[in-house]
Amino acid sequence: MSFISRCFQVARSPFASGIGSVRTATKRAGGSVRNHGGSPGKRLGVKKFSDEAVIAGNIIIRQRGTQFHPGQNVRFFLCVVDSLYVKALAFLLQVGIGRDQTIYALTPGFVRFYKQKWMRGERKFVGVVLHRGEILPRDEAALGRDRYCGLVNLNAAANSRPIEMTT
Repeated sequence: MSFISRCFQVARSPFASGIGSVRTATKRAGGSVRNHGGSPGKRLGVKKFSDEAVIAGNIIIRQRGTQFHPGQNVRFFLCVVDSLYVKALAFLLQVGIGRDQTIYALTPGFVRFYKQKWMRGERKFVGVVLHRGEILPRDEAALGRDRYCGLVNLNAAANSRPIEMTT
């Protein structure tokens, strides 16, 4: 075989001879991780479960983003506003949400979780009720308003006995 014919063969198929070999990886590429094993976890998740007693200030859920939303009779507290109206309003609410989306109780009661249709899907909500076993969302047409809605008989509330916080 002449030199010229060998050059034409190499030009047609470079992999047939040893001239055009291809090098392949000898070690598999490593993936990337978020925590790298050296940093501690963030301790996120549900801290108080359904029908568990809470008092004011107890953290119910620590989360990033809003997997759980404040439910019925509940408002978002994304920033602290120094006004008498907001401070007075805080006593009427059951659950607040912090700057880092931490949901916490503002009044004593029992935790309730529920799902509700929202746009085209479902949303998970959390609230605090006065009595253990009470169902949320509350049917206001049949049961009337809850004690935290501004239409409370204060004389009857003062004479009633306090709620029991047994677990």
